[in-house]
This record gives sequence, structure tokens and C-alpha cells, in this order.
Amino acid sequence: MAQKNIEDLDLYAILDLQITASESEIKKAYRKKALQCHPDKNPDDPKAAETFHQLSQALEILTDTAARAAYDKVLRAKAAAKLRHQELDSKRQKLKEDLERREREAAAGKDAHLTDAQKLAAEIERLRNEGSRLLREEQLKMKEEIKRTMEDIITPVWDSSLNRIKIKWNASKNDPTNGGYDEQTLRKFLKKYGDVVALIMSPKKKGSALVEFSTKDAAEMAVELEKGLADNPLEMKWVNKKPILTTKIGGPSLISDRDYESLVLTKMRQAAERQKLIEEMMKEE
Repeated sequence: MAQKNIEDLDLYAILDLQITASESEIKKAYRKKALQCHPDKNPDDPKAAETFHQLSQALEILTDTAARAAYDKVLRAKAAAKLRHQELDSKRQKLKEDLERREREAAAGKDAHLTDAQKLAAEIERLRNEGSRLLREEQLKMKEEIKRTMEDIITPVWDSSLNRIKIKWNASKNDPTNGGYDEQTLRKFLKKYGDVVALIMSPKKKGSALVEFSTKDAAEMAVELEKGLADNPLEMKWVNKKPILTTKIGGPSLISDRDYESLVLTKMRQAAERQKLIEEMMKEE
């Protein structure tokens, strides 16, 4: 397949960004997209390599000041041309509406010569046509509503407690520096991927910790990319071998007195989960 010219690609759209995006936003969007569409992670997608190549082009051009300025100039010129075409189409639409109006006026003049029975028949035909159109519109709205309802019934949910990541590094038993890592150092490396829900250093075993991230993307990027200190790299693996998504029932909820009791129990369960995480670390040999 022939590669597209750069001027034919919307590099900002490829990264889901606006033209005003900063360089840091561009790099962050690239990392996120690259993880999702890397050819190694999509062996069955014949377009994965092309998509990944376009992402690389977007990063290369949009992080170079001179190249980005030249590309933005071309992009803005294309947008201006599109606007001119839209204005031209608007004028053509007005001409079409004027023509239809004159035709209706001419037809109305002919109606003056119709009999009452003919006028009644014309009105009945008009109602039949409008009724069919309204029926089609209502059926379409119903299908769309059913589709939205079905999509909301079961929504994938990220539960950080089910997706813990085990962190390991080299550290001897009697090393007071724990191989150069402490909680503050680990958080510095990990927080750039997203919010850290929990980070527990093993109180018994050197060179070991567990971490939970608030989102799936953050967790996946950390496992894929983070290496830590160059002279003592981190090894990050899923506790459950791969990410797990649970489900929830969509729709509005009404808070009653009984629900407040349920909320309290939920808070207690979450606290117990954190305590269980600590206990798991304590049991490590």
C-alpha cells in the first residue's frame, strides 16, 4: 500500500490533539497511542504497522519547531480552503431553496383551479407522506436509544485492587539503601504515568514492592516502559499475569437511608483491601 503524503495526514487528529497542543501533550499522547497500536500487540491487524508509522511521523514532525511550523501553515491553508468551499456550498443551497420556493408558489397557483375533492385527495396524500417520514424518524430514534441503553448496561470498570503490579530490583539483605530505592524514589518514577492509588514497600524483603494505579492506561504504560535507575533497573510484572476488567450495571441510582449503610460498608471494605495488601507484603519471605 502506498504511503500517504504528510500534507494529506492530520497529525493532530492521529494523536487526538488540537493544533494548540504543547510538546509535552504531544509526547504523552504518542506514548498512549503507541502502546495501543504497536504491531507486536496487534499481530492480526494488517493496518497496525501503518498506524504506528503515522504515529512516529506525527511525533517526529510535531516535536520539531521548524517542521511543525511548516506543517501548521499547510494545515491552516487547507482549513481556509475548506471554509471557502463551505461558503460556496451555502450559496448553492440558497439558490436551490429559492428554486424550490418558486416551484411551490407556481404549484399553489395551479391549486386554485382544483376541485374540493382534488384538494382533499392532495391533503390526504401529503399527510400519508409526512406520516411515513415521522414514523421512520421515530423508529430511528428508538433504535438509537436501544443501542445507547445496551451500551450502558455493562460497562468495563478498572479496579486497581484487582490489578496490582509487583516491582522487583536487586538489593542485598543487609543493604541499608535497599538498592537505591525507597517509597519517594519509586513514586517519582511511577507518578508520571498517572495517579498512584497505593504503593507498599515490602517491610521484610529487600528489593520488592507492590503498586496500584488509578487507570488501566497508567498501569500498562508503567509495566511496558518504566526501568527505574540505570544501574539497578526495575522489573515490573502483573500480580495476576494480565490486566483484569470488572463490570458494573449502568443507569442512575437513588440514595436512600439503606444506601448510606451500604456506602459505609463499602468504605470499610476498601480499608480492609489496603490492609490485606500490607499483610500480603508482610508474609513475603
